[in-house]
Amino acid sequence: MDKPLGARKMGAMPQAFSPTAPPTPPHAVDAAVRDAEWLAHRYDPEHDAVHLLPVSRAQHRQATFLTDENLPGVEPMIASRAQTRAARPAPIHFVFHSAFCCSTLIARAFDLPGRSMALKEPVILNDIIGWRRRGGAGADMAEVLDDTLHLLARPFGPGESIIVKPSNAINALIAPILTLRPEAHALMLHAPLRAYLASIARKGLEGRLWVRTLLLGLLDDKLVDLGFSPRDHLGQTDLQVAAVGWLAQHALFGKVADRFGAARIRSLDSAALMADPASAMAALGQHFNLPLSTEELAGIVSGPAFTRHSKSGAAFGAAERAEEEQAGVALHADEIEKVIVWTQAVAQAAGVSLDAPNPLIEYPAA
Repeated sequence: MDKPLGARKMGAMPQAFSPTAPPTPPHAVDAAVRDAEWLAHRYDPEHDAVHLLPVSRAQHRQATFLTDENLPGVEPMIASRAQTRAARPAPIHFVFHSAFCCSTLIARAFDLPGRSMALKEPVILNDIIGWRRRGGAGADMAEVLDDTLHLLARPFGPGESIIVKPSNAINALIAPILTLRPEAHALMLHAPLRAYLASIARKGLEGRLWVRTLLLGLLDDKLVDLGFSPRDHLGQTDLQVAAVGWLAQHALFGKVADRFGAARIRSLDSAALMADPASAMAALGQHFNLPLSTEELAGIVSGPAFTRHSKSGAAFGAAERAEEEQAGVALHADEIEKVIVWTQAVAQAAGVSLDAPNPLIEYPAA
């Protein structure tokens, strides 16, 4: 099975999907598509089929992302897309992001039995963006996306809402997703530019390769409109390429916010989130129509989402996060500061505001 973008944070480009299991009897499919614990994992455009995997709530909680290496190693149940339309969706909202900005933390925080459940980077959306980049021959793409969103919105318990945190590889699908789901609200989450560049730099070669992979996808999706030719990017340093990717996504978020309005779209950066997590989560709960009580907020802020590393599970709170960021900035300070000045000039020339649109909460002073 080909590994999609998002299988790891430093993944490969989305590739064609190949099925590996025989069709499943209709009665078994009918039951599975009504059950949120059968994850809609992959989409096979050649056969217009969906692969479903059994993933319990506990397994969702344990998995960093909903990728093969984090999921049960079992054969999928294969259903034609038409068979999946028996799914009954719950309210659905989204956390879109530009990477390395605490998006997984927020998804973990919304694992609230009886209230909400979050899906962390479902690969089926990566399959759709990969299919789109390859030309999308076959079924109508809007219909496929609509059916996929129905499957992702199945509730885990009565009265629960679903929060989907996709990979940032699918950001070209944000506007279609919000158009198809007019009741959905979204958070546009990003890291401050300095923190983002420090995160890339301290990841070494892996991070520097990832930003170039990201840029290739953004170019394929025609989301880079900053006055450069594709050839220009070959002459840019790794951190300049990182800044181009950050700025292109920032520009996209601004356009989406303008199009869909403040009632549906709010922005947050990771610094504001970590500076005042209780206020940020309270505002986000309201935005997602999930008002959180004082007790729930206290449990979230003191719980594993805010006190444990989302990947390793080790103790990792705001102080450790700030220390890690400062170490990355200090090690690469000269390069980072020069790239920030360059990015500001690029943004001004391209008419891209560096202010986040429709802020969820008041941002701390820079």
